[in-house]
Amino acid sequence: MAAHDLRRVAVAHLQRFPCSVAHLRRVMRRKIRRSARHYGDDKGPLLDAAEAVIAALDGGPLLDDRRYARALAESLHRRGQSQRGIRQKLRQRGVGDDDTAAALAAVAEAAGDPDLEAAVRYARRRRLGPFQRSAERRAERREKDLAALGRRGFSYGVARRVIDADDPEALGVE
Repeated sequence: MAAHDLRRVAVAHLQRFPCSVAHLRRVMRRKIRRSARHYGDDKGPLLDAAEAVIAALDGGPLLDDRRYARALAESLHRRGQSQRGIRQKLRQRGVGDDDTAAALAAVAEAAGDPDLEAAVRYARRRRLGPFQRSAERRAERREKDLAALGRRGFSYGVARRVIDADDPEALGVE
């Protein structure tokens, strides 16, 4: 792999997979190591060139950690992920603390109680608690349903509120 190929490789990756700066850096390093091992090149100059490419792309339309964090946080929230789970996922993806805080603040601003809304969405999707069709099955699965929400990162109070609700409308969330 030549230094002039790095920008093309980075842009191709970003067009296919939105990611954070840290994640793109890991991808580029992995590609450079493989190429250097295969062709016997010196990977030092290529790593320096990759850093220059990442710096040039950072903040542009393809590589923006703040926008990526917000989009991922909103997507995870819609799918029923807790704030704690969103924070962990963003950290795993290499998003910085400031961008994570901004993304979580945007989710919280759009939702009255973001964890309650996400828990209701998750419960609806998985048919937990008040979304269970059979009252008898609902009673026998109560502890398992609470545990499912707990594993998802919701507090016991939120999980209990959702699982013990008489009907979905009682929760006050769409």
